[in-house]
Parts: sequence; structure tokens; C-alpha cells
Amino acid sequence: MTRRRILLVVAALCVFGFAKAQGAREAKDTLALTLDKAIEIALAENPVMKVATDEIALKKVANKEAWQNLLPDASISGSVDHTLQAAVMKLNDMEFKMGQDGTNTANAGLTVNLPLFVPAVYRAMSLTRTDIELAVEKSRESKLDLVNQVGKAFYQLMLAQDSYEVLQDSYRVAEENFNIVNAKYGQGTVSEYDKISAEVQMRSIRPNVLSAANAVTLAALQLKVLMGITAEVELKIADSLTNYETMVFAGQLTADGQGLENNSTLKQFNLNLRLIDKNIRQLQTNFMPTLSMSFNYQYQSLYNPNINFFKYNWAGSSHLLFNLSIPLYRASNFTKVKTARIQKRQLDWNRIDTERKLNLQLTSFRNNMQVSSQQLASNKENVMQARKALTIAGKRYDVGKGTILELNSSQLSLTQAELAYNQSIYDYLVAKTELEKVLGKE
Repeated sequence: MTRRRILLVVAALCVFGFAKAQGAREAKDTLALTLDKAIEIALAENPVMKVATDEIALKKVANKEAWQNLLPDASISGSVDHTLQAAVMKLNDMEFKMGQDGTNTANAGLTVNLPLFVPAVYRAMSLTRTDIELAVEKSRESKLDLVNQVGKAFYQLMLAQDSYEVLQDSYRVAEENFNIVNAKYGQGTVSEYDKISAEVQMRSIRPNVLSAANAVTLAALQLKVLMGITAEVELKIADSLTNYETMVFAGQLTADGQGLENNSTLKQFNLNLRLIDKNIRQLQTNFMPTLSMSFNYQYQSLYNPNINFFKYNWAGSSHLLFNLSIPLYRASNFTKVKTARIQKRQLDWNRIDTERKLNLQLTSFRNNMQVSSQQLASNKENVMQARKALTIAGKRYDVGKGTILELNSSQLSLTQAELAYNQSIYDYLVAKTELEKVLGKE
């Protein structure tokens, strides 16, 4: 008996521990999410942001490499030359032996090169600094784009959830109506037509409920991909589109008149124009002279009969050289500068065209926000009227003054009104998100 009790206690503890661990794991795998939290996770985990960060690091390394070209360059070299048979120089009737047969000549040297005046390096340093600014701006654009996508995916998930709840409520009401009508049909107080109509109404809503459930799953998966989390994590969004109704109505009173000053695309155009200007200046350095200094020290030992370096007779020599290079003519230098200037003109025209299109998008998004807010006011009133109509239709049918068609029609009208209400809020939020991206708001 004692052994059995011990086994029972151990088994109970194991079951309790497993249940506790399972519950902890399930709690851990469920992520309570808000829009700010979703954006925070996406910025930390999405691979796009990691790539953008590494790109900035690469540009900084390139900038460091540019100014390192001004540092001295030092090298050590050495050689051993074994002469099998020395060359002979003949001059008239005389012969001169150029060395000794079977001897070794050892040579060691130190060479130091120091650039003194190299305009191309100075221009490259300035160009890489602007390149870093461009990489930072591209990173900001990636951030804005990711925030935009996460925001739209979050709103899409809320729309799917709210639509699913609306259709579930509609199906529940249709099911209750069918049960009531079916009971009345069993008592013989309503016709078979009413029973069939109520059943058709109920069954016609069921596929929409299933589609809405699938839409919730797909929207959640899309948000998980953008956030950089695994599909096994369950998302729990304790939010609803109805909570943003006040924001929509407040947006009518606070019209945003901000322009394109912070637009990332235009900022990148400006930085690219600066890069081309600096590239032209760098190409112009091909017409300028360069000056460098070289120091060379040689340590030599000639005509040694063996390989023992320590017994050689060594002699040193040193040289200090100044190298001046003045370019006179190279045809490709002119064509390169001309090509860069044409590219600058093309980029400038593209910037003008892009700015016009962005202004068109600004107007479009602001108009969409205004239209959505107006639709919301109308749809909200429609929901209230549709609920009232459904109540009246239900009471009329209960007392025998209404028909099943009126009841079904009023129920369908309420479902459509609630879906349109959620859609108008969603359209406003998406337009607002797109507007903030174009404006460059972080």
C-alpha cells in the first residue's frame, strides 16, 4: 500500500508539472499585440532592417578606407641571387667579367611611399561621407516602408476580426430565427415557406463566416511575416476598429498641411544629385597633378662564395625620391565628365517627375481620408437605423403582421451596414498610413 501511494503521488506530481509546463508554454506562445508593439518587434526582427543597418556599416568602412589612402605605405623586400656563370662584356679587344661565377648576391630593402598631394583621394573622402548620408536615408526609407506595411497589416487583421465577429453575430441571429420559425412550423402556426426561407438565410451566411475565419488566419500570417516571428506564435489583438472612430472624426478638424520636406524619396534624389556633383569634381582631378614621396633603403652584399649570411660584408644605401605626375592628355577623361553631367540632368528630370507624382498622392490620400470620414458618419447612422429596423421586423413577425422576407432583409441590411461601417474606418486608417509614409513621418 505504501509503495502504491508513493507511485500515485509521483504520478500526480508529474501530471501537475506537465500541465503547468504546457500552460506556461501556451501562455508563452501567445503574444498580446498592439500596433506600437507590432512595429517595435518588426523594427527589431525584420531582416530588411538588419540589411539596412549593415549597409550603413559598409559605407562607414568605405569612408575609412578612403582616408587611409593618405597614410604612408611601407614594405620590406629581400632577395638572394646565385650566379652560375657571370656575364661577360666585350669592348673592342677587352673583356669584362660582370660578377663572379658561383657566388651569391644578397639584397634587403625598405620602401616607404607617402602621398603628398592627391586630389582624387580628397574628393573620394567627401564622396563617401555623402554616401553614408544616402545609406542612412535609405535605412530611414526602409523603416518608413516597414512601419507602413506593418500598420496596414495590423489594420487588415483588425478588419478581418471585426468582420468575422459581425458575420458570426449575423449567423447566430439567423440560427435563433430559424429555431423559432422551426418551432412555430412544428406547431403549425407558420408555413413551410417561412421555415425554408429562415433555413436558407442561415445556411447562406455560413460560407461567409468560414471565409472570414480564413481571412483572419491569412491576415495574421502576413503580420507575422512582417514582424519576423514564427508562424507558431499566436497573436492576440485586444483592439477593434470601433476604437478608432474618434480618430476619424478628429481627423476632419485637424487637416494636415505638411508638404514633402521629409519625403525620403526626394531626400534620396537630393543626395544622389550631391553624389553626382562630387563625382564630377573627382573626375576633374584627373586633370590635376599628383605629388608623392618615396624613401628607399637598400642593404647589399656582393659576390659571396657561400650561403652564410652572417659572414657577408654588407653595405647600405638610401634614396629619397619625389614623384610628380602631371597629366597632359587623355581623351576618356573628357568623356567621363560629360557622361556624369548628362546623368545629373537625367536625375534632375526624374526628381521633378517624382515630386509631381508624390504631390498627386498627397492629394489622393487626403481626399480618401476625407471621403472615408464622411462615409463613416453615414454608415454609423445606417447601423443604428438597421438595428432599429431589425427590431421592428422581429416584433412584426412575432405578432403576425410581418413576413419572413422582411425579417431576412432587415437582418441582411444590418450585416451589410456593420461591414460597411468597419470598412470605412479601415479605409481611413490605411489612407492615413499611406499619407504618413509619403510625408516621411516616423
